[in-house]
Amino acid sequence: MDLHPKLAEVTDRIRTRSAQSRAAYLDRMAQARDSGPARAHLSCSGQAHAYAGAGDDQQALATGKAGNLAIVTAYNDMLSAHQPFERFPALIRDAARSVGGTAQVAGGVPAMCDGVTQGAAGMELSLFSRDVIAMAAAIALSHNTYDAAVFLGVCDKIVPGLVIAAQSFGHLPAVFLPAGPMESGLANDEKAKVRQKFAAGEVGRDVLMAAEMAAYHGPGTCTFYGTANTNQMLMEFMGLHLPGSSFVTPNTGLRDALTAAGARRALSLSALGNAYTPVCDILDERAFVNGIVGLNATGGSTNLLIHLIAMAAAGGIRLDWEDFADISEVVPLMARVYPNGLADVNHFHAAGGLAYVIGGLLDAGLLHPDTRTVAGTGLAHYVAEPKLGPDGLRWEAGPRESHNDRILRPANDPFQPTGGLKRLTGNLGTAVIKVSAVAPEHRVVEAPVRVFHDQEAVKAAFRAGELTGDLVAVVRFQGPKANGMPELHSLTPILSVLQERGQKVALVTDGRMSGASGKVPAAIHVCPEALDGGPIARLRDGDLLRVDAERGRIEILTEGVMNRDPATCDLSGNDRGCGRDLFTGFRQAVGAADAGATVFRF
Repeated sequence: MDLHPKLAEVTDRIRTRSAQSRAAYLDRMAQARDSGPARAHLSCSGQAHAYAGAGDDQQALATGKAGNLAIVTAYNDMLSAHQPFERFPALIRDAARSVGGTAQVAGGVPAMCDGVTQGAAGMELSLFSRDVIAMAAAIALSHNTYDAAVFLGVCDKIVPGLVIAAQSFGHLPAVFLPAGPMESGLANDEKAKVRQKFAAGEVGRDVLMAAEMAAYHGPGTCTFYGTANTNQMLMEFMGLHLPGSSFVTPNTGLRDALTAAGARRALSLSALGNAYTPVCDILDERAFVNGIVGLNATGGSTNLLIHLIAMAAAGGIRLDWEDFADISEVVPLMARVYPNGLADVNHFHAAGGLAYVIGGLLDAGLLHPDTRTVAGTGLAHYVAEPKLGPDGLRWEAGPRESHNDRILRPANDPFQPTGGLKRLTGNLGTAVIKVSAVAPEHRVVEAPVRVFHDQEAVKAAFRAGELTGDLVAVVRFQGPKANGMPELHSLTPILSVLQERGQKVALVTDGRMSGASGKVPAAIHVCPEALDGGPIARLRDGDLLRVDAERGRIEILTEGVMNRDPATCDLSGNDRGCGRDLFTGFRQAVGAADAGATVFRF
């Protein structure tokens, strides 16, 4: 089917907007490609340093005839999602040797867990960690002794940071190797119910702890469809994963076979062979449009409204929230995965998974079909799923029908006709909202505001019984410049309690919500942020605010608000503790959320 005219229009708009910056980026990548890996040009001493730890691979590296694969890893064994990466370097080295190549761990990057730091000081480093990861990966690759790279990362800021770095070295081919989700434990909706009961004081911490441990119980990514699993979806839609590799569980034969195949594939795409496919050729405007389509069709994380802008900018491509909103209007919601439904990602994968979604969207003309990918030219490669048999790894045609229509629906009979991501505009500024999990009766909230300067104050007001009647909870001074833009996911249980009591309730903030944000409408990423004197800084308790996710509006209805001086806030508490003193420069340099909330100036 022909490409949907709205996708063509948005893609052309992005190309026009990005023409100058994209051309300059591609020129830089062409120069880097022509220079080639520098190991052959290093001094003998420099080469000896590079190969000294390579053991049996020293001779292959010294002769310069074999492709050398960089491994950039986010391994640590505190994160369940990244613990499986402990085994990957050995698998990758063996795979490289099997095709006459070599592989070296070029470097590690930090990887923090937003689930651990929710509501704590460490969360204020979370968003900034993305840019640190990009810089750390750049240092790993800066030795310039590699022909291709594999990137080992899964979670919230890790994959976006690694993509930014991969584009800085966009003349190199790169394959992203996931670890896969943990096996299903306590159902996510049951876990959420226990959290709400704890917030309401109906159960004790012992019950809460037992539920959390039953949900998060083993190696692999958390099974709800938050930012981590949204990242994995994007890597397939954008062509940087091997087809069907995102949601294969860790420490299985199929997972290991996909890891080895990814390493071999990365080497085969280098400039030493006949299928040279650098990252800069894969991540073009069409690939990013395909990623935004995937985000909407699967009901993915709102965090990607920030990350995709930063990721695209690293390759000279300029995205705008209007692009997301326009694409959302024509892309159907095909999946219901928690928090947008009851299923987890393992159920989603079993019901047909990404092969089914991509196939349906291609048939509907809702994806660019002709993008370059690590699997070859054309997104049709991703309408297949991997199988491991006696003869090894192979790909078979993926499902063309859903195996569970409560989890996956066809594009022509979706759960809802639009993707559920909305751009909000009005006299409060610009914000975004995810409504794929919000019931229609909750999508418009007009109510007095209660203003807070941190999430602990919201919790205190809840415990004191002050949050009565319809209200819009405004949590400000949570933007990137104020305190690093932490997620406010710990507010979800108490706001859900208010909603279930029959109150109309919404959240408005210049901060972020988790990819697990759900049934409470949350207008997030408000720009300008409070610290910049935006209208959100002029609100007072009792002002009337309208959050309208149907019309895409966010309006202050009380007259005279804009005549007030903006509120100020003592932010000195953000400067110390848990490493925050090391990020003062980041808070001073970071850009706005609608520009990717990055310290980089691409």
